Amino acid sequence: MLDNMNFYDFMQKQILVVITLFAGTGMGYLYIGWLYSSSLLPEFLWFSLVVLLSFWGYRLHRTFADNDLNIQQKEKWLGQLRYFLFSYFSIWTVMFLIYTSRSDIELHYVAIATQLGCAVVSATILASQKKLAVFTLGTLMLPLTMYFILVGEFYSYLLAFFTIVLSGVLLYAAHNTFNYLIKSQYQAYHDPLTLLGNRRYFIELLNDAMKSQKQDHKHIYLILIDLDHFKTINDTLGHDIGDVLLCQVAKRMLTLCKEHQNFVSRLGGDEFCILSTSYATEKECFHHASQFAEKLLALIRESYHIEEHSLYISASIGVSIISDPKMEASTFIKEADIAMYEAKGKGRNGIIFFNDTLSKDVEWKLEIERLLHFSLQNNEISLTYQPQYNPENEIIGCEVLSRWDNETLGEVSPTEFIPISEKTGFIIELGYYILEEAFLTFKKWEEKGIALQQMSINVSMRQLFHYNFIHDVKQLCDIYLTKEQRSKIVFEITETSVADDITKLIENMRILQNYGIRFSMDDFGTGYSSLSYLRQLPINEIKIDKSFISELHHLEDNEDKCFIETIFTIAKNLNLKIVAEGIENEEQRKFIVDQKCDILQGYYFSGPLQDDAFEKRFLEAEHTEELKSSDYFKEATYAFSLSNSK
Repeated sequence: MLDNMNFYDFMQKQILVVITLFAGTGMGYLYIGWLYSSSLLPEFLWFSLVVLLSFWGYRLHRTFADNDLNIQQKEKWLGQLRYFLFSYFSIWTVMFLIYTSRSDIELHYVAIATQLGCAVVSATILASQKKLAVFTLGTLMLPLTMYFILVGEFYSYLLAFFTIVLSGVLLYAAHNTFNYLIKSQYQAYHDPLTLLGNRRYFIELLNDAMKSQKQDHKHIYLILIDLDHFKTINDTLGHDIGDVLLCQVAKRMLTLCKEHQNFVSRLGGDEFCILSTSYATEKECFHHASQFAEKLLALIRESYHIEEHSLYISASIGVSIISDPKMEASTFIKEADIAMYEAKGKGRNGIIFFNDTLSKDVEWKLEIERLLHFSLQNNEISLTYQPQYNPENEIIGCEVLSRWDNETLGEVSPTEFIPISEKTGFIIELGYYILEEAFLTFKKWEEKGIALQQMSINVSMRQLFHYNFIHDVKQLCDIYLTKEQRSKIVFEITETSVADDITKLIENMRILQNYGIRFSMDDFGTGYSSLSYLRQLPINEIKIDKSFISELHHLEDNEDKCFIETIFTIAKNLNLKIVAEGIENEEQRKFIVDQKCDILQGYYFSGPLQDDAFEKRFLEAEHTEELKSSDYFKEATYAFSLSNSK
C-alpha cells in the first residue's frame, strides 16, 4: 500500500504527456507514408490504433481525476494504466517492423530513430514502475538489436552492441531514478527514528480508509497515544535514552498492531496514532477498540531496560469510533486528541472514548477561552468579598473572589474560567486586574474606617513564576497601600498546584514576605506532600479545605474529627494561623471553635458580597457590638447605683 502512495498522482499526470507526445508524433507517419508508400492503409490503420489507445488513456486520466478513489481502487486503476502504457509503447514496434521490412532505406532510418526515441521516453516515464520499465524497454530494444544483427555487416554488429549498451544505460538510469523516488517517498512518509509511518502517511491512510467506508458502510476506530511524563525521562536521563525508549515503545506497538491487522504511526514527539481494520457494526468496533486499547496500555506499561536503567512509563489513550465518513480525517484525530487529553486530566495512565458529552464539554471550554480574552475590556469581571470571622463572630477579614458574567455564557463559575485562564496565560492579565481592584477596595475601606486584620487574595503558580509578578505587586503596593496595610495582605496558594521548582517558589515568596505580604496554603490536606510543603514553604497560615469541614455531619464520627484535630495540632506546633472555610451550620462552627481555630469562613456566616454590601455588613456588625457594649455599660452603671443606694 505504501509503495504506491505517492506514485498514483505522478502516473496520472504522465498520461496526458504521453498522449500528446505520441499522438502528435504519430501523425508524422501519415506524412511519411504519403511520401514513400503507394498505399496509406498501414499507416492509417496504425494511427487509428494510436487514437483508440489515446482515448483509453484519456479515460483512465479522467477516472482518476473525477473519482475519489481508495487504495484498492487506485491499485486496480494502476494495473489498467500499466496495460495501457505497455500497449502504447509497444505499438511503435509494429511500425518499426513494417518499415524495416520495406526496401526504402529512408524508412529504416525513420523506424530506428523513432524506436530509440520511444525507448528513451519509456525509461523516463516508467521509472517509477520498475518491472514495467524493464519489460517495455525489452520489447522496444530487442527488435532494434535483432535488426542490426540481421544486417550482417561489421558496423551493424557494432550498432547492435551499442544498442545493448544503450539499453543497459537506460535501465541503469531508470533503476537509479526508481531508487531515488523510493528513498524520497520513504523519507516523506516515514519517521526517521522509529521507522513507523509519520503524520503525513497516517492522514493519507485515514483518508483512504474513510473513502472505503463510504462504500462498505463499516466502522473503524482511531487511537491516539501520548506517553505520560516522557519529558521527565528526556530531562533526567538525556535524549539518547529517550530515543531508545521511543523505539522500544514503537516496536511493541507495531508487534501488537500486526497481530490485529492495525496500522500505527508516530505523529511526532511522544505521540502515536493507530488505525484499525474495519468492523461490520459500531458495537463490534467499540468492543474490539476497548480490548485492543487495554492490551496496548498494558504492553506499554511493562518495564523497559535501557543500558543500566530500568524504566517504567504509562500512557494516556484517546479513542474515536469513525462511523461518519463525511467528516474530515483531521476531525477524527482531533476527537481522539480531545479524549486523550481528558485521560491526562483524569490522572493519566488511562483510556477515554470520545463521545458527545465530551465534545460539548470541549466546545464549552473553547467558548470560555475565546470570550475570556474580552472579559476585562468589556468590564465583565467583578470582585466579591466573603467575610472571615474570629471565634467571637466578629468580621476580621475577607477573601477576594472573582466573578465573570458574560452576555453570551451567563455567569461562569471561577472553577471553570480560572483553570482555563491559567492554561492560556490570561491569568497574568486577569491576576493583575484582581490585585489592583482588591488593593483599591482595601484602601477605600481603610479610609472609611473599615479596619480589617487581613485580606486574602488567591494567586496562581503561573503568576508567582511570571518574570514581572514581583515588580507588579511592589508597584501596586506603592500606589495603593501603606506599609501597615501591606502587612494585612495574604496571598493564598493552592497546595495541589505547588510547582516542581520549589527553590524558585520559595525565593519569590521570601521576596514578597520581605515587602510585607503574607502567605496562606489554600485547600490544605488535598495535596500529596502537605507536611513537606509545610516544612519548606515560608507560609503564615493554612486554610483547611472545605471538603473536610463538610464531612462533619455527625460529631460522633471519630475518624473525621481526628483528622481535623491532627491538622490543628500540626499547625499549632508550627506556629501557623488556621482558617477553616466551608462552615455551613452551628454544629460545624462549634467544633471548629473548640479546636481554637483563628479564622472562620463559610455560608453559615455569609456568602461572597459586593464591596458595598460588605461595607454595610461590617458597619452593621460594628454598630451591633457598640450597642451591646453600651447596654452592658448601662446595666453595669444601674447595678452599681443600686448597690450604693442600699
